[in-house]
Amino acid sequence: MRADRTPILSRMIGVPIQSLRRNTPMLKLLRRKAFSLRYAWLLGAGVVALLALAPLLVLVSIAAQGSGDLWPHLAANVLPRAVGQTAILLVGVGLFVILVGVGAAWAVTAYEFPARKFAEWALLLPLAVPTYVVAFAYLDILHPLGPVQSLIRDVLGIASPRDLRLPDIRSMAGCIVLLGLVLYPYVYLSARAMFVLQPASLMESARMLGAKPFSAFWHVALPAARPGIAVGGSLALMEALNDIGAAQFLGVETLTVSIYSTWVNRSSLAGAAQIALLLLAFVLVLILLERWGRRHRDDAVGSDVAEGLAPAKLHGFAGYGMLAVVSLPVLLGFVAPATYLAFQSFERISRFGLSSAIITESANTVFIAAVATLVILGAGFVIAYAMRMVPGAVSSVLARMGALGYAVPGTVLAISLLVPLAAFDNALDGLMRHWFGISTGLILSGSGAALVYAYAARFMVISSGGIEAGLNKISRSIDETAQTLGARRREVMGMIHLPLLRPALASAALLVFVDCLKELPATLLLRPFDFETLATHLYAEASRGTYEDGAIAALLIVAAGLVPIIALSRLARPEIADVADEISRS
Repeated sequence: MRADRTPILSRMIGVPIQSLRRNTPMLKLLRRKAFSLRYAWLLGAGVVALLALAPLLVLVSIAAQGSGDLWPHLAANVLPRAVGQTAILLVGVGLFVILVGVGAAWAVTAYEFPARKFAEWALLLPLAVPTYVVAFAYLDILHPLGPVQSLIRDVLGIASPRDLRLPDIRSMAGCIVLLGLVLYPYVYLSARAMFVLQPASLMESARMLGAKPFSAFWHVALPAARPGIAVGGSLALMEALNDIGAAQFLGVETLTVSIYSTWVNRSSLAGAAQIALLLLAFVLVLILLERWGRRHRDDAVGSDVAEGLAPAKLHGFAGYGMLAVVSLPVLLGFVAPATYLAFQSFERISRFGLSSAIITESANTVFIAAVATLVILGAGFVIAYAMRMVPGAVSSVLARMGALGYAVPGTVLAISLLVPLAAFDNALDGLMRHWFGISTGLILSGSGAALVYAYAARFMVISSGGIEAGLNKISRSIDETAQTLGARRREVMGMIHLPLLRPALASAALLVFVDCLKELPATLLLRPFDFETLATHLYAEASRGTYEDGAIAALLIVAAGLVPIIALSRLARPEIADVADEISRS
């Protein structure tokens, strides 16, 4: 065996094996090189984590400068209303998504009814519709002159819209319902994972002790699923905090909307930064609540995972009634807005054709999302591989630092990047003018680099978490065997790790690409001059009230969002746990 291994070792490291046996300095040199290579990954992860953390540090610095005479006005007239409306919105959305998400997850797990398999993945479809798109669609659908109220008046024989008007969708209640219809799948996905993994013996024991079905669910299944519900609920609320389009369209003045209006309308970056710090306090509370909610996660699922809960069969009216109930959020959250957008898009294209602006904006959207995806994949790989090469507290802390951006709304990230990037551009332009007599212009803040930076800071955890999950599935014994046969660490990475990581890399790239494509708040503030994406085009049309002109852009965004939903729908039931783990890492 030693004789067989000698040529391989000699060939891989380029040194005769006899020299290694006799030459102690050579052994020390090779060990030093291996040591330096490992910690080069750690250094790279540190650089990536600091770049991801830098916007938050800058935000604190900007806020500390003060906003002068504007702060008393903000404190007296803006913040009380914004804080109150944000709190009401979070409570309402939280209750809605937990009620709908947990109910739907339990229905498809505990009961067998017609088209249950279809309902399992169809309940994920609203995830394809961004919050601002569903608000955009329903503002026109439920408009007094829209299709719903017009149909009702026609049926009732009422001629004037003034004689019959439904409650206005532009309200806090309307915002809660529309955001809840889009965000409940976060809770549905994670709660369903917990229900699937619960051993059947739990419910069987409860029933043997005389508990009725609802009592067994309430006292046994629901408490055991609390960790998953906490994860899904916190993600849904963070998305609600990040929203700017839906809240602004629906007349709800949240903290995120106040940040945007303070910067754009009042031209006060410091005031916007101070409100952003207050918004981060909301985020911190959500994170702490999520951690508290899943503090007993390891005890929530027993070891008897293979034997899952056997669904009870529902026949006749009960079965079709259950199908109707679980189909309702899909119809309202996906089918209705998607059908409306498809109809409006078809009508507009048939009358006016596909405008060149939409083609240009689609190309801009794909280009900036593709560039950001490549950057985010590379940065996420550095963080994940550093944890593989140097496992321990340091690499774990760096990974957590790199993940902080996901909890920060896009508006906050954009505000924190404006000053340092503009300062860098101005300093570089001054130096180039002084030394060479040429102007470099806005290299970072005017070229899209700032937008890529914001995307990377916000979605880094999706990449690093997915790649880390893929690396954890590769046994370390494979690495040790390859190194025993003489392979260097970089050859282990190139010949073993990267080929085995292709599914994880592809999944992470897909999720990151779609998230970058749909991101609105950061894109609104950081996009270069005269650079429009599908999201900003839709926002502009909705702001002008020309909803039919934005239908094509909205439909394209929804179509892109369907891609990861289709990928999720192909997962087998045991694989749902892996998805829940990746969500919790976020």
